[in-house]
Parts: sequence; C-alpha cells; structure tokens
Amino acid sequence: MKEILNKHWTSLLGVLFVMTAFITLFKYSMEQGWITEAMKIGFGLLGGAGISVLGIKLASRMPRNPIGEICIGMGACILYATFAFAGIYYRLWDPMTILLGTSAVTIGISLYAFRFQARLLMIMAMLGGLLSPLLMRPETDQVFALFLYMLVLNVAFFFLSISRSWQELRIISFIGSWLMYIVYFIHYDPSVEGLWSMPIRYALAAFLFYTIGLMISSWTNKLKFEGTDLYLNGVNGIVFSFWALLILHGEVPYGYILSFIGLVYLLVSFVIYHATAKITPPAVSVFLGGLLLILISLSSIGGGYDSKPLVTVLLWSIIAILAAAVGHAKKWQLLSLSSLVIWFVVGCYWYVVTWDTPRGEWFGMYIPFLNWGAFAWMLLAALGFYFSRKLVIPELTDQANLILARVYALLAHLIVGGLLTRQIENIFTEYMPDASTVYLALALSVSWGCYSLLLILWGAFYREALFKWFASAVLLVVAIKAIFMDLNGQEALYKVGVLLTLGAISFFVTWINGKWRMRDGEPLSLTEEAAHES
Repeated sequence: MKEILNKHWTSLLGVLFVMTAFITLFKYSMEQGWITEAMKIGFGLLGGAGISVLGIKLASRMPRNPIGEICIGMGACILYATFAFAGIYYRLWDPMTILLGTSAVTIGISLYAFRFQARLLMIMAMLGGLLSPLLMRPETDQVFALFLYMLVLNVAFFFLSISRSWQELRIISFIGSWLMYIVYFIHYDPSVEGLWSMPIRYALAAFLFYTIGLMISSWTNKLKFEGTDLYLNGVNGIVFSFWALLILHGEVPYGYILSFIGLVYLLVSFVIYHATAKITPPAVSVFLGGLLLILISLSSIGGGYDSKPLVTVLLWSIIAILAAAVGHAKKWQLLSLSSLVIWFVVGCYWYVVTWDTPRGEWFGMYIPFLNWGAFAWMLLAALGFYFSRKLVIPELTDQANLILARVYALLAHLIVGGLLTRQIENIFTEYMPDASTVYLALALSVSWGCYSLLLILWGAFYREALFKWFASAVLLVVAIKAIFMDLNGQEALYKVGVLLTLGAISFFVTWINGKWRMRDGEPLSLTEEAAHES
C-alpha cells in the first residue's frame, strides 16, 4: 500500500480532479439547460463504459503498466457519478435501478481486481464511489437510494479487503461512510422525531455492518482480533454512541442506548473468546469496554426513584451469580472472570451508595436481615466466598491463585461487616429513633468484636493465618474506638458492660489461637500453656 501511494498518489489526485470536473460539468449543464437529463445520463454511461473498456485493453497489452488500471478506475468513477446523479441528485431512476446498476459495476471491477490483484483500481473506484454523492449534495432527500448505493460499495470493498488483505479498503470505506452520514444529516436535516426515525435506522445499520464486518475480517485473518480492526471497532462504537445519543435525546434515556452498545461488545468479546479458546487482550479489552458502558448506563435506568441503587445492585448481583454458575458449568473462563469483575465493581458501588439508599422493606415493615438491602449484602458476600473456594485461573500459578482466593475471602468478610453495620443502624433508626447515638456506637463496637471472632473462627477452620491477623487488627481498632471514643463521658455501668463483653471476646480469641497453634504443632509459651490448661 505504501509503495502504491508513493508511486501513484499523483494519479489518484488526477482522477479526483477529473471526476470533480465531470460532476461540476454535470451540474453546470443542468443549470444552463444545455442538454436534457437523459442525455447527461447517456453520456455518463457511454463515457464511463468506454474508458473502462479502453483500460482493460491497455492492461492486457501492457500488464506491468498502471495506465490500464488507472483508466478502468476512472471509468468506474464516471459510472458511479452517473448513478449518483440519476438516482440520488435527481430521482430519475428508482432505487432498484440504482441498486442493479451499482451492483453490476461493483461486481465487475471487484472480480477484475480479485483476479489480477488490481489494488490501485479498487482504491480509485472506492474514492470515486464515495466522493460522487458527497460532491453533488442533492437538494431532495433520496436517502434510500443513497443507502443502497453505499451498501453495495461497502460489501464489495470489505470482501476484497478481507480476501486480498487490502487493509486500506476497509479503513477508507469506514471513514467515507461515516463522513457520508455526517453530510447526509447536516445537508438533509432529516426529522428525528419518534423512536424509530430514519436517521437512527441508518446509523444503526452502519454500526452493526461495521461491527460484523470487522469481526469477520479478524476471524479470517488467522483469528487476529487485535490491531486496526480492534481500533476501528472501538471508533465505530464511539461514533454510533454520539449519533444515537444526539438523535434519541428526549426519546430514550441514554442508559438504554449505552446498554445496547455494551451488550453488543459483550457478545463480540464472547465470540473472540470462543474463536481463540483462550483469554486474549482483545477479548478482555472489548469485554471491559462493554461492561463499562453497561455499568454507566445503570446511572440512568430507573432514574427518579430513591431505590434505584438497590435495584441496580440486586440486578447485577443476580447477573454475576448466573454468569459464575454458567461459567463454572461450561468451563468458560471468560464468563467466570466477567462475573468476578461485576462482583467487585458492584460491591464497591454498593458500599458507597448503601448508606443513603432505602432499606427495602417487605410488606411495609422492617425486619432485620430480612429486607432487600440485607439480601443484596448476602448475595455479594456469598458470591465472594464462592470465588474464594472455586475460582481458579489456569494461566496463573497455584500460589497466585491461593493469594487471590484469600483476597476474595477477605473482601467477602468486609461485605459481611457492612451487612452487620447497616442492619444495626437500621434497627436503631426503626425501633429506637430517640436513642442517643452513643448507644448505636456501642452496639457497633460489640458487633464488630463479634465479627473479629468470626474471622478468627474462619481462619482456624481453613488454617489461614491471614484471617487471624486481620481479625486481630479489627479487634484492636474496636478496642481503640470503644475506649477512647464510645465510652467518653458515659456512665460506669455502660462502660463496664461493653468492656466486659469485649474482654470476653478477646479471651475467647486467645483460647482459639491456642487451639489453633496446638493443632499446627507450634510450641506454646508458659502463659499460653497455663491458659490452655485452665
């Protein structure tokens, strides 16, 4: 491609000048009334066909000389300009005639280019075919004919681009088609009223066409889904998002638009993963992009309701659980990792918004741990514990998987801590609204102390020292909070009760640690032995 441009860029420029002059003459002769429209079409067809035939003869006589290829390309450009004039600038031909004529010329030059590897010919024809309607800019709205015209060109260019690995064809057709859409939207100023207006139909058709076409291109190129095709797919989504948001503004919440695009990219990532049978950077990048769009869309879906964050978390928790179940059953690693990413993002989101979100009461009555808010915490915690026991990433070492499992478990325990904290706060809000905030702080301290005990038991059961140290840190924080913050200025009775409770928890933790060390065969100190014997 680079060599062709270096040698023949002036030829391409010359064709551009000739075609522009031809179109200008068409328009000027029409304004002056020199010849009729039928005569112009006849001259265009005869001129384009004659120059193409001359080019074919020159190419057969001088195979290595590019002059024949240039003539064929110039003839194709004139024919495309004629079709654009007859069916797009003026409605002299109906859309079906435009489709048949454009298809005939495109198929002819495509077969010639495929057989003789006439790369320069296709570049010229593509530029001429795209520039013809752009330069004419008709006054009347012949959009359907233009749509058929562009569809034929894009299909042919993509076919040759894929079959001959001529990358520039799909790049130029992609840029030219979306540029055509911009000109169409600005020049025609079409109506965008309603959910299913013509502009959104054409934008959607272009988006899906290039998404599928670029995937086919990567698939046939030895399953190489990276590089130009991946970048064009990303740009394709961005451009379509812009037009969809602009056209459907006021008709559809932007969340639904982003959700649709995100689902398309999630499907694309699944296709890439299925084709390559492994997790690759393109699959991960497309998946994360689609997931990000869907998560962003959640900020608008259900807007206007205070319970929207709760609904969002419940919905995505269920999706994550289903993805984890299917991924484990079918051994689809990408789906399992998708579930993990969703779980982490939703968990962070829930920790941020839960404090201002309604409790999710059942039947108008608040029941501790039996409400939709608690149910959301439980779903997230259960999924985290599942990941800690079942999720294994084959590409990582056993040690790395073990470390990740501990991280999943710790995060799940943090979710349990959030569950306890939120439910205790709700109990005080619902049943003791007039109680001092000090009592809430004391109750939280005791619950967190019990929570540290739960972590110790968890670590002892699974023989994980990490949980012992984490629980010890929690217990230390609780002690600082209780002594220096919660009990400041309180009556001795409350102070004694809380301290005795925390002391009992601390002694129980010591006893469990002793049992733990005896089981693992570690030597005990004299103090620990006396405590154990007692």
